[in-house]
Amino acid sequence: MPRPRIHDPELILDTAERLIADAGPEALTVRRLAHEAGVPNSTIYHAFANLPALIGRTWLRAATFFLDEQERLVNEAPDPIEAVVAAADTSAVIADARPDAARMMIAVPSKRVLGPQLPDDLAEALHALDKRLVRLLVRLARQLWNRGDGQAVEVITACVVDLPTALLRRELATGPATVDSRQRLAAAVRAILALEPPSRKD
Repeated sequence: MPRPRIHDPELILDTAERLIADAGPEALTVRRLAHEAGVPNSTIYHAFANLPALIGRTWLRAATFFLDEQERLVNEAPDPIEAVVAAADTSAVIADARPDAARMMIAVPSKRVLGPQLPDDLAEALHALDKRLVRLLVRLARQLWNRGDGQAVEVITACVVDLPTALLRRELATGPATVDSRQRLAAAVRAILALEPPSRKD
């Protein structure tokens, strides 16, 4: 009796990551994923139960890798300003190692993968990752201004989330970010940080 063929779940996740980055989670189907990964449909259902669970797992894997790298870059920065610059540059750094992950992270917000069909354990893991990101943003704000209030964190969020999306998204959709774009991003972050955050709201 022939031995059953064993398919690597990581290969399936790699394929899903690429397809989600290309067309968004709404366009992903089990049939297309199975065809692109070279596996039977049943393998996907056996490994991930259903499509929402697979999409959630794909996002969680990429987001965890992204945040791990972001925290590493922040920890290695020589001062608080450069820590924010490094955090903003994470998408470009990730694009060199895992381009599909970078494309997916910058193009697909987490709310597009969260839904009522997502298993509870995955939903909890994704929410925990969001909280981890918030803790990093608060940490950066405190290091810069000794403040962790909403106004200070919003400034850090503009630098770390909004600017990279605005300045790098188009390039990361097709390849790595150019040196020029990364330098412009760093200059924009430093310019924003040159101004104190708005006063705390009562």
